[in-house]
Amino acid sequence: MTGVAERAAAAFAERYGEPPAGVWAAPGRVNLIGEHTDYNNGFVLPFALPARTAVAAGRAGEGWAAWSEHAGGEPVRFGVDDLTPGAVQEWAAYVAGVVWSLRKNGHRPPGARLAIASDVPTGAGLSSSAALECAVLTALNDLGDLGIPEAARPALAQRAENDYVGVPCGIMDQTASVRCRSGHALLIDCGRDEVEQVPFDPAAEGLAMLVIDSRAPHQLVSGEYATRRKACEAGAAALGLPSLREVGDLDAALARLDDEVIRRRVRHVVTENQRVLAAVAALRAGRIRAIGPLLTASHASMREDFEITVPEVDTAVETALVAGAHGARMTGGGFGGCVIALVESGAAGAVGEAVREEFARRGFRPPAPFVTVPGAGAERIG
Repeated sequence: MTGVAERAAAAFAERYGEPPAGVWAAPGRVNLIGEHTDYNNGFVLPFALPARTAVAAGRAGEGWAAWSEHAGGEPVRFGVDDLTPGAVQEWAAYVAGVVWSLRKNGHRPPGARLAIASDVPTGAGLSSSAALECAVLTALNDLGDLGIPEAARPALAQRAENDYVGVPCGIMDQTASVRCRSGHALLIDCGRDEVEQVPFDPAAEGLAMLVIDSRAPHQLVSGEYATRRKACEAGAAALGLPSLREVGDLDAALARLDDEVIRRRVRHVVTENQRVLAAVAALRAGRIRAIGPLLTASHASMREDFEITVPEVDTAVETALVAGAHGARMTGGGFGGCVIALVESGAAGAVGEAVREEFARRGFRPPAPFVTVPGAGAERIG
């Protein structure tokens, strides 16, 4: 077992007095390109992080108990009567939300005891919440022999986050956490619920994917995410379309919209879909460096049209580009979180150091750069 799995298993034995029945894990994700397109029935291109959330689990007679190494203290316990949205709070809401979602969709998850450990950074826009949901869901599916097909699992986890926790996220994070494969990015057609494994191996081309955690707080429940989603829905309604996925002639569509804010939101989504498809074409052709300008253009669109960046991520992008990155962009829902930069393998350290120095000069919190590679999706690991 890996370190995070060992921590979860040891915590289970300590808290519950016996070894777990098994350990399951699900990854965080980096979205290579395609931001705020998922809930508009568009295209996204994430890949899984090697960093995972592990859940050691064992069956219990009834009810559920969950302990997290990040929270400490005593396990949070809840039963069927506590599954009303809002009844379980903070991190445990994601666990209770999965149980609630399974039951709402006709499944009968077994009572269980859980111990959770994680290497996925929280608050960084790397989908730590989806990793937790998908790890718990995978564990309960196996413990209860529920037989839920892999393709059906992301929607169950998404419903937990949307309807129980109250974050109106799209399907991307949960799909990536469940269905990604090592050495690949995952093209997700959110309108058709179709996926394609796209080879993505920067190291084979002498490149590295540098992730820079800006350490700026990443808060989506605050309402900004929901505000952007409502603007997109308003734009689609004004155009008489079921979603912005169906926009054909962008200029003609923009000319029909009177609200300048909605016009910018629509322009971002439509052009971002175009950038995703262009990136996929480049990767299919083995031209990884060609995605660099697309990453940078995506960031400019998020900054100018969708208005979801903050000074820390803008600074990280600008500094990485000056330091030699082929392209850089914020990844995740916005308002903080991480930046990704495509760099030459030997330049990752220098680019990270340049960002550190610029953050220090501007008085920002020290960033946390690290190199990552595409990892595997949710699975039993012990």
